[in-house]
Amino acid sequence: MNPVIALVGRPNVGKSTLFNRLTRTRDALVADFPGLTRDRKYGNGMLGGKAYTVIDTGGISGDEAGIDAAMAEQSLQAIDEADIVLFMVDGRSGLNVADEAIANHLRINQKKTWLVVNKTDGLEEHSAMADFWQIGLGSPYPIAAAHGRNVTTLIDEVLTPFPERDADIPADTGTKGIRIGVIGRPNVGKSTLVNRLLGEDRVVVFDEAGTTRDAIEIPFERRGEPYVLVDTAGVRRRKNVSETTEKFSIIKALEAIKECHVAVMVLDARSGLVEQDLHLLDYVLTSGRALVLAVNKWDGLESEAKDKMRTEIKRRLGFADYADLHFISALHGTAVGDLYPSIERAFASANSHWSTNRLTNILRDAVEQHPAPMINGRRIKLRMAHQGGSNPPIIVVHGNQTESLPEAYKRYLTNIFRKVLKVRGTPIRFEFRSGKNPYDHMSGASDREKAKKRELNRTKESRRSRR
Repeated sequence: MNPVIALVGRPNVGKSTLFNRLTRTRDALVADFPGLTRDRKYGNGMLGGKAYTVIDTGGISGDEAGIDAAMAEQSLQAIDEADIVLFMVDGRSGLNVADEAIANHLRINQKKTWLVVNKTDGLEEHSAMADFWQIGLGSPYPIAAAHGRNVTTLIDEVLTPFPERDADIPADTGTKGIRIGVIGRPNVGKSTLVNRLLGEDRVVVFDEAGTTRDAIEIPFERRGEPYVLVDTAGVRRRKNVSETTEKFSIIKALEAIKECHVAVMVLDARSGLVEQDLHLLDYVLTSGRALVLAVNKWDGLESEAKDKMRTEIKRRLGFADYADLHFISALHGTAVGDLYPSIERAFASANSHWSTNRLTNILRDAVEQHPAPMINGRRIKLRMAHQGGSNPPIIVVHGNQTESLPEAYKRYLTNIFRKVLKVRGTPIRFEFRSGKNPYDHMSGASDREKAKKRELNRTKESRRSRR
C-alpha cells in the first residue's frame, strides 16, 4: 500500500495548491477564498521510485458550526486515515488560535506530523518560522507551494522511512472500474445519494444549495467489482452564476460528465422538472454518455404529486426514453440499491460489440419490414451495416442516397436496432454513408454512345419509311 499523506490546516493556508503540486494535476479548485475545499479529495503522486496518496481537506478553524462543522468532520476523518500528516500554517499571517487547536488534536492522536510553513516566498525564513516553534511539533519546514520551492525536498524527507516500489510491481496506472458521475441541479440530493451508495458519510451533506464545489472521485468495491463514484457540483443556469468559484465548479462538473462511463441524473420529485434538467440531460446525450435517471425525494410525496411527476417525465423526457428510471429516496435508502443493476446494464450496452454479419441482417430485416422511401423517383437502398465505435455504440450504414434519408426513418432504425440488440441505458449513434460508383467517370462517355446509337436507329427508321 502507498503511504497516505493528509494535508490539514486552517482555511486558506494553501492545502489545495500543495495538493495540485504533489499530484502534478489541477484537480483541486484553488482560489484566494477561505473554505473553498469542503470534501476529502484523493490524488496519487510519485517521487523517484516511491508512490504516495495525498488527501486534500477542508480548513479547520475550531469554532465550526453548520456546514463548517461537516467540513471539519471530513478533515478529522482524513487525519485518522493518514500515515503522515502535513500540518500547514501560513507564514505571512503567523500563529493563531486555530493552529494551536489543530496541533493539540494531532498530539492527542499521536500522528506522525510535519509542521509545514507555507507562503514563505519573499520572506526571511527564520523570522517567518519563529512563531511556530512554540507549537511543539518539531522543526517547522518552510515552503512556497505556489512556486514549488522546497516541496520536493520536503516530500523526499517525508517518504524516507518508506521503501521504494519494487520493479516487479506495476505502477498504479489509474483507477479501474465503472466511473459513475452523479449529476443534477443544486440541492437535489446528489451528495446524499453518493453517501448512501457508499454506505458511509464520505462527502459533506448540508441543506444548502452549492454544498459541493469540486468533483470528488471516490474509488470503492462492491461485491468484488471496482467502481468510481464522482460527486459533482450542482449545475445552475448560466444567468444565475456570478461567483468565479461556482463557474469553475460547473466546468469541473461538465468535465466529469464527459469522463464518466455512466451518468446518474438526479431529479427532484418535489420541485418537478425544470428547464435546467432538460439542458443538463441534453448535454449528457450530446456527450454520448450512458444514463440512469433517479427521481429523488419520492418518499412522503402524495399520490397526486407522484402521478403528476410521472406524467411530466413521460411527456418531457421522451428524448431520453432509453434510460432506466428509478424513484428513490437517497435520505432513507429507498430503492437506491436498484440503481446498480441499471448502471451495470447501461455500461455493458455502451461497450457492446457486434459482428458485421449480425448488424447487416438486422438492417435487411428492418428494410424488408418497412422499406426506405422513394426520393426523386428512386428508392433509397441500405445495403450493409457495421460497428464504427463504442461508448456510445456507433453503427455505420452503407447505401445510396443516404443523405436524403428522413429523420423519421432514422428513428425507426434506431428503435429496431435497440430492440433487437437489447441495448438499454445508452444512446445509439448512426452514420449513413453513400457508396460511389467506381465507373461514374465513364458515365458521360457511355451516355454519348447511347445517344449516338439512338440517333442512328432513328435515321434507319426514317429511311425505311421513305421507301
